[in-house]
Amino acid sequence: MAVLNKIRQRSVFLIVIIALALFSFVLADLIRNGGAISQNAENTIATINGKDIDRTDFARKVEAASRGFGGGSSSIQAVNYVWNQQIREAVFEEQFDELGIQVGKDQVNELLAEGLANNPTFQNEAGVFDKLKMQEYVANVKATSPQAYQQWLDYEASVSKGAREETYLNMIKAGVGATLKEGELSYKMENDKVDIKYVQLPYSGIQDADVQVSDAEIKEYINKNVDQYEAEASRSIRYVIFNEKPSEEDENEIKERVALLLDDRAEFNENTKKTDTVPGFRNAENAEEFVNQYSVLKFDDSFKFKKNLPATVADTIYNLEIGQVYGPYKDGDFFKVSKVIAQKQMPDSVQASHILVAWEGLRTAGEVKRTKEEAKALADSISNVVKGNADKFTELAAQYSADNSNKDKGGDLGYFVPGTMVPAFNDYCFDGAVGNQGIVETQFGYHIIRIDDQKNPQKTVKVATVAQKVEPSEKTINAIFTETTKFQIAARDKDFEEVSKENELAVRPVNKIKELDENIPGLGAKRAIVQWAFNEESKVGDIKRFDIPDGYAVVQLTAKADKGTMTVADASPTVKPILIKEKKAEMLKNKISGSSLDAIASSQGQTVKTAAALTMKTPTIGGAGTEPVVVGTAFALEQGTVSQPIVGNNGVYVIEVTKKEPASGLDTYMSYASQASKSSAGLVNASVFDALKEAAEIEDKRAKFY
Repeated sequence: MAVLNKIRQRSVFLIVIIALALFSFVLADLIRNGGAISQNAENTIATINGKDIDRTDFARKVEAASRGFGGGSSSIQAVNYVWNQQIREAVFEEQFDELGIQVGKDQVNELLAEGLANNPTFQNEAGVFDKLKMQEYVANVKATSPQAYQQWLDYEASVSKGAREETYLNMIKAGVGATLKEGELSYKMENDKVDIKYVQLPYSGIQDADVQVSDAEIKEYINKNVDQYEAEASRSIRYVIFNEKPSEEDENEIKERVALLLDDRAEFNENTKKTDTVPGFRNAENAEEFVNQYSVLKFDDSFKFKKNLPATVADTIYNLEIGQVYGPYKDGDFFKVSKVIAQKQMPDSVQASHILVAWEGLRTAGEVKRTKEEAKALADSISNVVKGNADKFTELAAQYSADNSNKDKGGDLGYFVPGTMVPAFNDYCFDGAVGNQGIVETQFGYHIIRIDDQKNPQKTVKVATVAQKVEPSEKTINAIFTETTKFQIAARDKDFEEVSKENELAVRPVNKIKELDENIPGLGAKRAIVQWAFNEESKVGDIKRFDIPDGYAVVQLTAKADKGTMTVADASPTVKPILIKEKKAEMLKNKISGSSLDAIASSQGQTVKTAAALTMKTPTIGGAGTEPVVVGTAFALEQGTVSQPIVGNNGVYVIEVTKKEPASGLDTYMSYASQASKSSAGLVNASVFDALKEAAEIEDKRAKFY
């Protein structure tokens, strides 16, 4: 009791101590995890115009996009798709809020009705969209499938956003137009004509090697055009591959293992405590059972033409007698033994016709409501009719066949080769004779089949084949891993290139990898390598091993480049040709002397050429190419005037205007103004988004999470 009294007396003190301890625990956890601000940052994948994009929501959308794309797309493709959608949504949403653009529920419902009008789920018995059907569907998925309901809400939201976006863009389009004066200008650009004489001094007359461009000049050009030469952050790597390939010893072991399956072997039976003789492949009574037990490739029950057998052994296998065995032989990545178990004559192609009778529940049924029993009765009836009167086949195919691809052709399927049709259909056509008619059931329904023709009958063989894949053994895999590890250690101490040469390994460089790249040339989709290269802790010269499907890639980080202006080396391939062209233009201008075209042409070894009916809309000069500056200058000159040297796309020109032919004019230029308006309006959608995106403040953290 004395102890309890002391605790009560000090209760306030104890509460303060406990509170301080709890506060210290929480504070320490926040510090360890970077605090609440850091936690929030960890859940933000991007910030667009001050609005955070939640990582969890973004990931949900990426998952949905991946499902929509199917198996042929990569995760980064889905990420980029959702990213563009998020940017579009964010920049437009800001505009909607600023302008007060709203879409009412009734308008959304109208748009839903338009979008779902052809969906049978929302149609009544008359095939017309029914609002009640839609409401029933929404109520049902809300009650039964949270995922489907969320998809519906997303769809509904996208329709609403689409409507607001369309309203916004239509408002802009309403302000985009062309005046009658602009229409007149468009008319004149298309119909005013000018004839010229000209002398061209082509840039090709001076070799690129004769023009010197310094790094300082390239740097100066970049500085004058900084906006055009912005570079993303990038990384460069080089790598070597260690393939896990089977050794010669591995191949011999697999070959021997397959060979041992050929002959009978003695095997101790634990149940009977006796030694039994287990039949080998040569003597196996059931070849199919033997193959399915001992082969990595299952038994193939089809008959093969010679051309369908493995090319290197086709002659040998095709000429075996029934029961004879050949092998072991290597075919691609397998060692095989093959046994001919049957032979027969078979056409290499068949022409057949059919009438397909489906029943309710099959995907071929359409709106047919008959049962399977009723379908069988109908098929029997049709078969009996066409047996008695072959001419009826075409008529009944058009009336009853569920195969819309050929019902109007009398059910004619044309010629097809073995394996084209489903097994039961295939067997009937290739095992039967011309003129045979019968009923075959498949997953599509009942087929009334008529064999119309067969071509090129020849011997086919059914071959049972036991196959074992040639794969590296555990010993080989361990040896390759050891070799890879030794290379890593050596490459850290010496030069990567030098160690690669010593080990006779090809070094593959990959330059300028971007932060959200996924594919590495030669390795395919290797996002892990890109993430490592961009990791802040990865330093130039670092080496890391990565698993690849058939072994390992040992990768070295060779260069890092931060976001900013391009270096001279990176910009040189695009800047240098520009500066060479500019210098050539000055050199050619300085060569020109004389006051007439004939004098200039004579002094430069050129000829005076002519070009007629040039227009501003299509400024192409015959024999010279597209030259808008030259043609524009021609329209600005008086007739008979010789120009100063003009720097064009393909050379330096001196021209003389020989004829000007202004267009006759129109009473009104409304049609040209209207066309110009349509052309401008057609650019609005893409141009507005590009402008909003360029003006937006975007902090992109995708690479941190993907």
